[in-house]
Amino acid sequence: MNIVIVESPAKAKTINKYLGASYEVLASFGHVRDLPAKNGSVDPDANFQMIWEVDPKAAGRLNDIAKALKGASRLILATDPDREGEAISWHVLEVMKEKRALKDQKIERVVFNAITKQAVTDAMKAPRQIDGALVDAYMARRALDYLVGFTLSPVLWRKLPGARSAGRVQSVALRLVCDRELEIEKFVPREYWSLVATLTTPRGDSFEARLVGADGKKIQRLDIGSGAEAEDLKKAIEAANFTVSTVEAKPARRNPQAPFTTSTLQQEASRKLGFAPAHTMRIAQRLYEGIDIGGETTGLITYMRTDGVQIDGSAITQARKVIGEDYGNAYVPDAPRQYQTKAKNAQEAHEAIRPTDLSRRPAEMRRRLDPDQAKLYELIWIRTIASQMESAELERTTVDIAAKAGSRVLELRASGQVIKFDGFLALYQEGRDDEEDEDSRRLPAMSEGEALKRQALAVTQHFTEPPPRFSEASLVKRMEELGIGRPSTYASILQVLKDRGYVKLEKKRLHGEDKGRVVVAFLENFFSRYVEYDFTAALEEQLDRISNNEISWQQVLQDFWTGFIGAVNDIKDLRVAEVLDALDDMLGPHIYPARADGGDIRQCPTCGTGRLNLKAGKFGAFVGCSNYPECRYTRPLAADSEASADRVLGKDPETDLDVTVKAGRFGPYIQLGEQKDYPEDEKPKRAGIPKNMSPGDMELELALKLLSLPREIGKHPETGQPITAGIGRFGPFVRHEKTYASLEAGDEVFDIGLNRAVTLIAEKIAKGPSGRRFGADPGKPLGEHPSLGGVAVKNGRYGAYVTAGGVNATIPSDKTPETITLAEAIALIDERAAKGGGKPKRAAKKAAPKKAAAKTASKTATKAADPDAPKPAKKAASKKAAAKPKSDAVSKARAPVASAAKTSAAKPTAPKTPAKKSAGKARG
Repeated sequence: MNIVIVESPAKAKTINKYLGASYEVLASFGHVRDLPAKNGSVDPDANFQMIWEVDPKAAGRLNDIAKALKGASRLILATDPDREGEAISWHVLEVMKEKRALKDQKIERVVFNAITKQAVTDAMKAPRQIDGALVDAYMARRALDYLVGFTLSPVLWRKLPGARSAGRVQSVALRLVCDRELEIEKFVPREYWSLVATLTTPRGDSFEARLVGADGKKIQRLDIGSGAEAEDLKKAIEAANFTVSTVEAKPARRNPQAPFTTSTLQQEASRKLGFAPAHTMRIAQRLYEGIDIGGETTGLITYMRTDGVQIDGSAITQARKVIGEDYGNAYVPDAPRQYQTKAKNAQEAHEAIRPTDLSRRPAEMRRRLDPDQAKLYELIWIRTIASQMESAELERTTVDIAAKAGSRVLELRASGQVIKFDGFLALYQEGRDDEEDEDSRRLPAMSEGEALKRQALAVTQHFTEPPPRFSEASLVKRMEELGIGRPSTYASILQVLKDRGYVKLEKKRLHGEDKGRVVVAFLENFFSRYVEYDFTAALEEQLDRISNNEISWQQVLQDFWTGFIGAVNDIKDLRVAEVLDALDDMLGPHIYPARADGGDIRQCPTCGTGRLNLKAGKFGAFVGCSNYPECRYTRPLAADSEASADRVLGKDPETDLDVTVKAGRFGPYIQLGEQKDYPEDEKPKRAGIPKNMSPGDMELELALKLLSLPREIGKHPETGQPITAGIGRFGPFVRHEKTYASLEAGDEVFDIGLNRAVTLIAEKIAKGPSGRRFGADPGKPLGEHPSLGGVAVKNGRYGAYVTAGGVNATIPSDKTPETITLAEAIALIDERAAKGGGKPKRAAKKAAPKKAAAKTASKTATKAADPDAPKPAKKAASKKAAAKPKSDAVSKARAPVASAAKTSAAKPTAPKTPAKKSAGKARG
């Protein structure tokens, strides 16, 4: 029996059919091991020795593979043909060695670029060994991402409250978006005018010509800068006689684009189909894994993560055949087209993305696929066929026209083109982010010396526009041009930026959010080298050199770590106030707009004496008054937020007070009246704006409803106590005494009735505080805390929280139970423990447990304040390790022995800061 390992069960099922009864194909379900999400998983002091941990979800599948290997003659590792696929095969093999499941079995690695019977059977005939250089490149990339994340993110949390995390490549992508925001804000519009005449030939054909010269001087696009200049030229054109000076026609050729790579597929699917990159990749994965055709699952496209633009010779032959059948021999070029990649740092030489069988026309496949799959398949098919079609032949025509008005001579120009032979344009034309230029217009026939007549004259005022914000497609294109990231990472990078709230997508354009801009400003101030485009691209080149076996992966990591940990050490003693002052200066143009009256841009608009400056709170950075707490003026960062902070919606009919939309440090809210309308000891009535509502869309009627909350629905029929309805941190709810019940779909907080409210309260009581009918909520496990044991996410009476070893920490509003990571949970638990909170009350009754708890809290506080604090002595660590039962879950990466690293005195060390000192500085 031969055991074959692939990633997905869909592939396993298909390939099993291809190979027959002597093969058993099993799925790993992707990666089976990863670095544990805790400090120490990569040890720079031990030559970057790495600890790998088996994913609990993969343990059962690995056991199945180990069992299947008993009596098997071969283990064939057939994961995807890229760096990640090579790593999965290596991980599976390493786990099998740890389990001692391998005896005399022959171990082979095979790769195929498409899931078709021919591709799979051919691959089985050409096995190889696991490519160690590719595995090294994977480990270097994974270690880099880990070291940056687990070293930089805690610094970010301590020095910039409210920030979430920073990744190696994501931070650079975020900088691209935020730099564009800065360009837009600094942009000063410039006025210019254009004059376009509609002229007619003697035969009555009309066309447009633009003014390009006057009195012997060329006129560029921005040269006519005022209405007075435009009016002067208008009068001259209106009085002029027009004659054709020259007619120049030049032949031109337009060649087709190369077949799709991962990047170009994402860009074109975004432009033409409106698909987000992540959605495009999900559909492409499905097309790659295949559909049922004639009772057999067959892959429809080749592997979709690639930099390569070349395609197999047999596919080229088939494409030329299809072109001849569908369009005629005139559209088949004399020689097949060959393409070479132009992308920086192109990865392994994979084939471009193409259909596995070009005879499967899109019209035929449409009935077998869902709408989005059909659209993407058609796009890939068309692009592949077009790439092998004949070039388009064009004729570009330029007509210069003399306009004489007395002593003045003006020059106008008309340009256009004629398609003599459409070639590949008969099938496909690449989408563009900008509009087509006027050269695509077709001009009527004209000859030199021919008189023309003016039919109309358009004199138009324009203003230059700032550079456009990135679309997802244009950001992917820019990242590829700069050599940042890899095809397989673009979609996930964009998704992470959106999930963290660093950017938002509006009208298909990426906007840098305040949270993201503060993170970028922080990194540019204190870690500038690591968000430089050239540095990141150069690091990608180093990683590719590793995959080519040209350089040691440990050397690349050492070169990076030495400078990086030095930068971390440089900032560790900075107080939060110093960090905020630096960011305040850098973000000044964004934070403080020029005032219409020319006054001090930092003067507090409320008290008039305080100065505005950048502050940080639990929910992130905001602008506040220096006279706090006497003056409580706050607003978000955005320079335009102050103008929109106080928007009067109208009058409250009952009190005749203004109802205003305001922007505060915790988000937008509704306020009734101002402080002057209330007694000194009473604050104005306020209501938060729910997350699913936009402040810009807020109207008076809705605002009054929000201000009416919480409202009393009625008295509970059994207790006689009131039941109220309101909107809280987790959405709309009803409340009776101490019981809160969330409203369900179809319930409306403003008009829910008493009977329905009583039912919801009764159901909540029946379920218990945890929301479960039977037993306590076990929560969702996240992993292990370094000292407190298992970490879990739970839903409590007052909202979601994370817990470990009896220490409970509330999940802040900028995170959710579904998205919070183990590292973030550990940080919250450690912060809670450091404050002496979270322990069960009964623990306080006994002195010894209390002391132990304090000791544990102290340890975890040290861990929180300094994730790279000195580790316990090696001897103690060894004892601890020896005390643990043997497990297949954890193993060390293939790296030089740790003792070799110890001999190097030049090895950098992690920052060592006492917990109390760090905590004090964080508060500063």
